[in-house]
Amino acid sequence: MARLFGTDGVRGVANADLTPELAFRLGRAAAYVLALGSEDNGADEDKRIAVGRDTRASGDLLESALIAGILSAGVSVLRLGVVPTPGVARLTRTLSCSAGAMISASHNPVEDNGIKFFGSDGFKLQDEVEDAIEAAMVGDGWGRIPRPAGTGVGRIVDGRDQVAKYVEFLTETVRSRFDGLKVVMDCAYGAAYRIAPEVFRRLGAEVVVINDRPTGDNINVGCGSTHPEVIQEAVLRHGGEVGLSFDGDADRLIAVDEKGERIDGDHILAICARRLKQYGELDGDTVVATVMSNVGLEKSLKQAGISLVRTAVGDRYVMEEMVRGGYVLGGEQSGHIIFLRHNTTGDGILTALQLVDTMVASARPLSELREVMTTYPQKLVNVRVADKHELEGNVSIREEIRRVQEQLGRDGRVLVRPSGTEPLVRIMVEGLDAGAVDAAANRLAQVIQRELGSGDGPVTP
Repeated sequence: MARLFGTDGVRGVANADLTPELAFRLGRAAAYVLALGSEDNGADEDKRIAVGRDTRASGDLLESALIAGILSAGVSVLRLGVVPTPGVARLTRTLSCSAGAMISASHNPVEDNGIKFFGSDGFKLQDEVEDAIEAAMVGDGWGRIPRPAGTGVGRIVDGRDQVAKYVEFLTETVRSRFDGLKVVMDCAYGAAYRIAPEVFRRLGAEVVVINDRPTGDNINVGCGSTHPEVIQEAVLRHGGEVGLSFDGDADRLIAVDEKGERIDGDHILAICARRLKQYGELDGDTVVATVMSNVGLEKSLKQAGISLVRTAVGDRYVMEEMVRGGYVLGGEQSGHIIFLRHNTTGDGILTALQLVDTMVASARPLSELREVMTTYPQKLVNVRVADKHELEGNVSIREEIRRVQEQLGRDGRVLVRPSGTEPLVRIMVEGLDAGAVDAAANRLAQVIQRELGSGDGPVTP
């Protein structure tokens, strides 16, 4: 069986790739590995797994199947309902659950869905734990999972009231109040639609909310962090002092200043790292980011006496390096930012609070704060392909990458990689000259489309 888990759980088209049968098996296997300790010791009424979901229509189907699988192994479920992914991570840990599970495909299209798990410590699972879950889904592993009868099955506990504890936690992470501040936010018709406005209103902000009426089929559609132009226009239209745009499960943030200029994850890291260092809270005077982060971030941090450690693409790799090195701030250009003193995973609402708190404390507009970093020309292109796994062995693509790197010289960077969650090859080209960068990225996209393309053509960010 091919490996089910990708870089962020198990994802696919709901009821096609990610079927209720698969969700049921994932639930049983996860209950066995994460709650029962992979031991044939039967059910334990004290064991429970927290389960949350986003607003996708397919969440009903997959939540029911996943929970049924967990209960069938004799493990109970704390059902949280619609909640941001970082809320599941936080509540799993603070409510002493055996594990947590989130049903979401994050920023992916509405037809997709996914299932990701957290350990009892609130961290995403290591590869070996995911492998153990997969092993328990087949053959002898499946046969070892207990199936208690009658009253021995797990029970569902309604945990929606527990989400208030996550809201309280968020409001306690800032030093300032936001009284009188006009905040515009795009909730992407996703998991942030209730919580994000509530948190900022509790802190005194005047909040204008768009895309906050989910129907099950509109999550991420033409809105949210993958469509920053929406929040840019909304900030200017409403006269906001800051704009905040979340993705479907609210673990990412893209911000906008009062002039409508975009503030991506690199800018957020540059701004917040300085404040943490000012308060003596930036352990190791180091920030962790991925190879996708703009070279401007590295230069900005260096000017402030802060080191940058780069990792492979993916928040799990950022987190692994943060834990290994004892660092407290890391993230991705996409807006997936980890404040490890507060939560064990990227948290879009928490990131928004930390950014706005920095802005209020400095008494400076966000347009001035963003000037700490200069963004160097960078072009990102996504190419839809028939099989992303064929990228590694393709000689023509490898040769074109080499030629582009030679042309850009020492000040340029080229990164070509398969997406961890979609049938895409992602291209990043960076350099000093915007024209040369654009031309190089487009040329690479054409070669990849010719060699691996699905016929749909390049898909820009």
